[in-house]
Amino acid sequence: MRILVAMSGGVDSSVVAALLKRQGHEVIGATLQLYDHSGPAKPGACCAGRDIMDARMVAERIGFPHYVIDAESRFRESVIESFADSYARGETPVPCVACNQGVKFTDLLNMARDLGCEAMATGHYVRRLEGPEGVEMHRPMDRDRDQSWFLFATTREQLEFLRFPLGEMPDKAHVRALAEELGLDVATKRDSQDICFVTNGSYAGLVEKMRPEIEGPGDIVAEDGTVLGRHEGIARYTVGQSRRLGDIHTGTGERQMVTAIDVPSRRIIVGPRRKVTSDEGRRTVRLRDMNWLIDAPAEGVRCGVQLRAREGLRQALVRPLEGNRAEVQLDEPALPAPGQACVMYEGDRVLGGGFILA
Repeated sequence: MRILVAMSGGVDSSVVAALLKRQGHEVIGATLQLYDHSGPAKPGACCAGRDIMDARMVAERIGFPHYVIDAESRFRESVIESFADSYARGETPVPCVACNQGVKFTDLLNMARDLGCEAMATGHYVRRLEGPEGVEMHRPMDRDRDQSWFLFATTREQLEFLRFPLGEMPDKAHVRALAEELGLDVATKRDSQDICFVTNGSYAGLVEKMRPEIEGPGDIVAEDGTVLGRHEGIARYTVGQSRRLGDIHTGTGERQMVTAIDVPSRRIIVGPRRKVTSDEGRRTVRLRDMNWLIDAPAEGVRCGVQLRAREGLRQALVRPLEGNRAEVQLDEPALPAPGQACVMYEGDRVLGGGFILA
């Protein structure tokens, strides 16, 4: 097969390209230049200038063509601007999902088709399996590297064309050992971090620079409006957060967490952490921009849902609604963060998901 490999310059995508070449496929490597990396990049950032050079060196060593695609303006519009807008609305965005569904699984995939490729492969840790009703997405063998939550928005049409060779790998040590065996200089390269475009400073500083209207201090208040303390900017907080609340005193001695963000008044609203496991938490969650990897059942589907990237599953009933939305009825209360993803699972299989509404 002729296969386009999306190469970030890291060990994972490099191993994918080298393995496919060794298996006899016609490999074409492609690296996206996503942002201006003329300045210093933080350690662990992906898609930096060094990464492009590393991807090119792998292609030269293994022997396949490699292209660099300038996607900076498209990335800024579809990922970075959207990221700042989401924080300005008091949400907690997931930029990796936007990147996958924008420049990677849309633009790059279209390029693969234009080049006559029969598939596109990536270094993501997820499994693509053939099911009785078509292709399915599943968690990888290595649960510690599971990226299925970040790939929930992959459409069934895209999944038909995509390949994820690392989904069957037992662990990252095995992948690095393969890189050594294949003679790749990136074998010991450190992994990239999630927010690749925050190359210098903090994400909050980037958001405040792009959306100066939300910059500045404000009050930290209890849910009854009592002022408990001050904060240095709403972009530094997300719903569910309990750190960086400063020296606030409620008189109860209970640990507090962010329960809501009032953007117009620049107020951070807090409440006791026990709310998450009490009847005061939310049992009904609404979702937008739903992507179903199964035929959406009108009566709903009982499944496990994951409300954050590093959380466990919660049992729920998910019903589709008009306007590409859905309603999630949780068995146990939770405190979901607007803007985050709610991903549905049946065992290891991804059934779909959407973004949490306030």
